Amino acid sequence: MKNPAAPALKAVLMCGGLGTRLRPWSFIIPKPMFPIGERPILELLIERLRLHNITDIFISVGYKAELIEATFRDGQQLGVSIQYIHEHEPLGTAGALNLLRDRLTGPFLMMNGDLLTRLNFQDLYEYHQAHAAAITIGTKMYDIQVPYGVVDDVDGRVTQLREKPTYSSCINAGIYLIDPVVLDVLPPAGRFDATQLIQGAMDRGHAVYNYNIQEYWIDIGRFEDYARANEDAKDAMQESEQRTLSNTDSEDDRRVHGR
Repeated sequence: MKNPAAPALKAVLMCGGLGTRLRPWSFIIPKPMFPIGERPILELLIERLRLHNITDIFISVGYKAELIEATFRDGQQLGVSIQYIHEHEPLGTAGALNLLRDRLTGPFLMMNGDLLTRLNFQDLYEYHQAHAAAITIGTKMYDIQVPYGVVDDVDGRVTQLREKPTYSSCINAGIYLIDPVVLDVLPPAGRFDATQLIQGAMDRGHAVYNYNIQEYWIDIGRFEDYARANEDAKDAMQESEQRTLSNTDSEDDRRVHGR
């Protein structure tokens, strides 16, 4: 059964970046169009939104926009409505919101167009509303292992030795639920990043909250991340096929034994 999201919740997908960290591949296709299995990242993301009844979608495009527009058109084939916002110059990760001021009249979802997640958007929305947040930042715990032994000291005297410790940090997952009140933070035009929007909102006294994502999430920012996403997709497909075979075998067994 579908898990409905908030009524009329709109989504803004930021897809105008150059994908410099994935060159030379991104010289050919924009990063949101990189295939995971046989389907583009952006298609999987849109499908996830539709699953939660988020069907009113704006896509901000710039670099190689024609490939994205030719693939998804108005979104009808995916069961959504897509409108394109054209960046005639790089506008950063939030600057395109300036082009949507009149159309974002309620809380809306803003996401990077090069990530994959199984986030429950309904839970995110309910958290945002319960905390009366101006911005809720989707975050993910990220572990970093130091490849060396770490020496702790106080005034030069060693207090502890730790072999290759792991540190955990809460990172920005590129997913935001935003109340339109913070759009006043935007400059009249030009480049503006999500981090600037968030800091500007806090500077004005708006409440900004952190929502820790427990579900699957991966940002396709590096070649190793892209390879991992494809491996994850392959594993998920194999698990799905195994469940299908298991269910088929059980059904065949019931028929043979008359159960």
